[in-house]
Amino acid sequence: MKRVLTAFALVPITVLLVVRAPALAFTAAVALVACLSYREYENLVNRHGLRPPGPLGYGAGIVLLAVPGETAALGTLLALLALVAAMRERPLACALPRASALAFGLLWIFGAWRCGVALHARDPYWLLFVLVLNWIGDTAAYYFGKALGRHKLAPEVSPAKSWEGAIASAVFALAAGWAYAHLVWPAIPAATILLASAVCNLTGQLGDLAESAVKRGAGVKDSGSVLPGHGGWLDRTDGLLFSMPAVYLLLDRLSP
Repeated sequence: MKRVLTAFALVPITVLLVVRAPALAFTAAVALVACLSYREYENLVNRHGLRPPGPLGYGAGIVLLAVPGETAALGTLLALLALVAAMRERPLACALPRASALAFGLLWIFGAWRCGVALHARDPYWLLFVLVLNWIGDTAAYYFGKALGRHKLAPEVSPAKSWEGAIASAVFALAAGWAYAHLVWPAIPAATILLASAVCNLTGQLGDLAESAVKRGAGVKDSGSVLPGHGGWLDRTDGLLFSMPAVYLLLDRLSP
């Protein structure tokens, strides 16, 4: 019940931010969610025995979100500067792990959300498409997995996930993607929408598993506890962090 009530509270606010909010307000909301997720990431880094990146990670992340234009070179430069900053580590054996933690968190969280901002700039309804498919896919996987799950998907990474839940997630996401596009973009070919839906769902499920692996390595069940029934912000957005870049790149390649 907590899971449902939290969703009822968050979903309308998120839809309004994506579809109706001015660009500055939307970007500010994204920056807030990214920073909250990064804070949880730092706790996971600490539980892995590494010193968290600290303020430098937040600062570099905000730069990555806020600077306009092409960000591939900027993201690369910031990741390289993480190694320069880590030169102050003592002993120097800690320099590479610390730089890696900073660069990975920067790209995983802030880089992914930058792709979300780019999707929003392209068409707010494309970002909403990714959000809706993640919500529906997660919900289908959770409830069908609990009711019908018999075959473990990745028991060492996430013991509760099953193949039955994963298949239900994909089926419902494809159906939702087709229905959503039929209402919003009736002129887009069905094959394009089904491809985008499949990419969105597959990468979203991979993102969920990837975060589960990081949490299991850290010895925790959730990245946080601020969202009842969902865990932390990183738990709630783990699939999005994979599917936003994937769908953005797919649309970029399909565009004439």
